[in-house]
Amino acid sequence: MAYRKLGRDNKHRRSMLATMTKQVVNNESITTTETRAKEVRKFVEKMITYGKKGDLVSRRKALSFLHNDKKVVDKIFNDLAKRYENRNGGYTQILKLTERHGDDALMVILRLVAEEKIEEKTTTKKATKKAKEEK
Repeated sequence: MAYRKLGRDNKHRRSMLATMTKQVVNNESITTTETRAKEVRKFVEKMITYGKKGDLVSRRKALSFLHNDKKVVDKIFNDLAKRYENRNGGYTQILKLTERHGDDALMVILRLVAEEKIEEKTTTKKATKKAKEEK
């Protein structure tokens, strides 16, 4: 898997990504640079996928990556897994902001997608014809 080094050594990068993942799960959004957000997004999506699986192995993998933070893992497995149970990926979105003043790095908001309950609409001709007949 290709990844960005983000100007850090391996231990610092892994720790930073885990911390940022915890912040996204706790606060449901963070403001950061575009390159960091694109990298953190992978791990947030992986953690939510673990939560949707819900088995012991997935819980242990999530605990291992998130520095044994049980509150965050419980939120993933209890709240976020239920929120996104009908969604196959794409749990986060990146909204672009302006450039940072000091170094002109593009700032973005990385946030969890709010799952909206969409009622199924019948738009086919046969379905609309049946609806008119029933009235």
